[in-house]
Amino acid sequence: MGVADYAFYAFAIVVVAAGFLVVVSRNPVHSVLWLILAFLSSAGLFVLLGAEFIAMLLIIVYVGAVAVLFLFVVMMLDVDFAALKAGMARYMPLASLIAVVILMQMALAYGAWVTADGAMGLRQAVTPDMAEVHNTKALGLLIYDQYVYLFQAAGLILLVAMIGAIVLTLRHREGVKRQDVLAQMYRDPAKAMELKDVKPGQGLR
Repeated sequence: MGVADYAFYAFAIVVVAAGFLVVVSRNPVHSVLWLILAFLSSAGLFVLLGAEFIAMLLIIVYVGAVAVLFLFVVMMLDVDFAALKAGMARYMPLASLIAVVILMQMALAYGAWVTADGAMGLRQAVTPDMAEVHNTKALGLLIYDQYVYLFQAAGLILLVAMIGAIVLTLRHREGVKRQDVLAQMYRDPAKAMELKDVKPGQGLR
């Protein structure tokens, strides 16, 4: 076993352990931090596979933007997690039943999985020759040329998720003054300012 093998096992163990801690952590902030660790370890695995561009995407996009966004959303929502956990026991039987059904479906799908004879050839036909094209350029040709509509659909899904996050965090509190842009634009200058004739020795009320 070489250094690459030891690095693979180290990254793989960290990914699995961090993913497990994301699910079982009681504090949602800790879950996001474990998720960041899982992303970083996954980036290390992609570097070992020779996909440096995807590794940089994981670090820049997911760790630098998405995970930080998760942190802000978790802290801004101010969700009462104690109340949520109190009602979790009521839905545990139904959740367990759904989990068992999903595991059975996955077992059936894995047991009946058969690889077609020409599957590898078709998979390699889509990918350009790595000896002639760099992996970053090949990935760009695949995403922005052959699968551009699927890429646009993924962007639309992210847009809907962003709008949903804005709607969840937007709260109108009573007694808080908010800026009314239209009222400021259409105000009458003659009525916007009032002159007071203050007598000497008389204060303002």
